[in-house]
Amino acid sequence: MFTESINNIELSFETDDAVFSPLSIDKGTLAMLSVVEFTAADKVLDLGSGYGAVGIYAAKLIGEENIVMSDINKNSFELSRKNAEKNGVGGVKIIKSNGFENIQDIDFTLILSNPPYHADFSVPKHFIEKGFNRLKIGGRMFMVTKRKDWYKNKFIAIFGGVKIHDIDEYFVFCAEKRSKRYARSGG
Repeated sequence: MFTESINNIELSFETDDAVFSPLSIDKGTLAMLSVVEFTAADKVLDLGSGYGAVGIYAAKLIGEENIVMSDINKNSFELSRKNAEKNGVGGVKIIKSNGFENIQDIDFTLILSNPPYHADFSVPKHFIEKGFNRLKIGGRMFMVTKRKDWYKNKFIAIFGGVKIHDIDEYFVFCAEKRSKRYARSGG
């Protein structure tokens, strides 16, 4: 268990050794959150939510009714639920899902993700391709990684462009959905 303050919002998290970054919020996640601007009109998906840091932070800013959190891991799902309650945003929607498998919404304005990037690219490939389809026109996807080239190329192929922030040895990618079709077929 730890407590962390993000932009003067005090958050408390129960974690365990089986989840990513169990002792503090990961620097990559903090880098991503430093460039995201949330508005009251946003509908946010925290994709691969872990113990819930991103979704809970967003819920504290713009309201729990605007947040969906998702993770494939049952333990992460349970920790997200406990942490949402503990931080006073128990009304967030939490879904156990392998990527977008159990997520039906197609009207997100923000999708935020810190995917596993030390393995192959199948997970981020799925997140980027399917995430595009779940965003409204004008919606944005933010993703943070330690690698640049593959992600840059994939975002450009799907979204037609990407803005990259280099923060603390992490790359934060931001791509906006500007049409209903992938920029290049086959991506």
